[in-house]
Amino acid sequence: MIKKKSGVRPLPPLRGSRSQESELRTTRSLILGLLLASSVFAADAGNTFFLKNADVYPVTGPMIKGGSILVQDGKIVDVGAKLVAPKGVNVIDAHGSRVYPGLIDSGTELGLSEISAERVSVDTSELGEFMPQLRALIAVNPESEHLGVVRVNGVTSAISFPAPVRGGGGGGGRGGGATQYISGQAAMIHLSGWTWEDMEVARSAAMQLNFPAIRGRGGRGGGNPDFDVEALFGGGAAAGGATTFAEQKRQYDQQIAKINDFFDAARQYQKERTANAPGFKKDLKMEAMMPVLEGKLPLAVSANRARSIHDAVLFADKQHVKIVILEPHDIDKVGAELKAKNIPVILGRTEALPDAEDAAYDEGETGPAEAYKAGVKFAFGTFDNEFSRNIGLQASRASAFGLPPEEALKAVTINAAQIWGTADKMGSIEKGKWADLIICDGDPLDTMTHIERVFIKGNDTEMMNKQIRLYRKYLERP
Repeated sequence: MIKKKSGVRPLPPLRGSRSQESELRTTRSLILGLLLASSVFAADAGNTFFLKNADVYPVTGPMIKGGSILVQDGKIVDVGAKLVAPKGVNVIDAHGSRVYPGLIDSGTELGLSEISAERVSVDTSELGEFMPQLRALIAVNPESEHLGVVRVNGVTSAISFPAPVRGGGGGGGRGGGATQYISGQAAMIHLSGWTWEDMEVARSAAMQLNFPAIRGRGGRGGGNPDFDVEALFGGGAAAGGATTFAEQKRQYDQQIAKINDFFDAARQYQKERTANAPGFKKDLKMEAMMPVLEGKLPLAVSANRARSIHDAVLFADKQHVKIVILEPHDIDKVGAELKAKNIPVILGRTEALPDAEDAAYDEGETGPAEAYKAGVKFAFGTFDNEFSRNIGLQASRASAFGLPPEEALKAVTINAAQIWGTADKMGSIEKGKWADLIICDGDPLDTMTHIERVFIKGNDTEMMNKQIRLYRKYLERP
């Protein structure tokens, strides 16, 4: 059999004295080492650069006119007005553009849900009432088309929840079924990376708890419990649901008791675990609850209306856990209580319609200003992959209804990072943080602003997505 010759020529044999052979080997080793070093430098050079001539908005400090940012290995090394570029570093001239920290969406299913009507592309809402051991991060799809669409609008990070946030009341798993109370661990992710490991900022940012609710019959998902829409249009008891307030209250109390029983069981497990009791066996579900009971991991609680929010606060006090309220309404009624307990909230879409039949038409727009006046720390979440790209516009709309513009910007940057425990890594332009930066020609919360470049961990991301590709394709159609 004739063997094919490879295309790589072998090195010539060493000839000469032992000293010459040793010298030649040393020379070749040095050349090989230089080649390897140069290749490594080339691979890392993309996230090391010097950005100059920019109006830098750190968010946590005053704007720096004509400022510069030095980034090394994806992290911010220095920020200031009179910095000098180190020799040999790639220099990016912003030509007077603005630089802001990347925006953060605090409520999504990015990377987990692609096409809602196509079940095989949706990896949320696993079966089971209590599933704290599930981690959203390991199911994130780095190739999701949603990521590029969101990224070009200046959003560099997001919280991805393991199940849809339903505003209280729980819900079934895949295709319905039993109520799910704990859906798993939400993750803070960067919106760029080859793998979910690359995208990880915090693999466990919060534990998602779908808090029960007594649902009314009015408006979009709740309101006046005396208005029985099922009695008019069918459903209710025939569909397996409670129809009267008394029935709903009984069901609600049973659900609250079930959640308390689970937490009590977790606390008993914690005691046996600490004491290393005889016959103790590890349990994945209970192990996942330990950071929650220890106060290291907050519960992200779906609680919509004042009654549910108040009960969620009482539950947190009873179980001695930290909570973050998702998509709350009635801030004017519960703001003082939330402020007193130092409980942050993630506000939903400002452009959403009123949630109850007797709610104000501008409930969504005025809620952020009410939270600010009450002293409640808040961030914004779209709670829908479809609208995640508009998180900046959502904050901007709130500023048109009484929220100070600087607070609107904080709600999609540093506030979000602080609420989810990642403020040491992101949320502002400061030394030591990841270089999650956006370069734009105006305020990123303004609909007319053009996002010119987006950096995630210092990497200049491609300003391309499916929508842009289709736009260019059909623009050139003959």
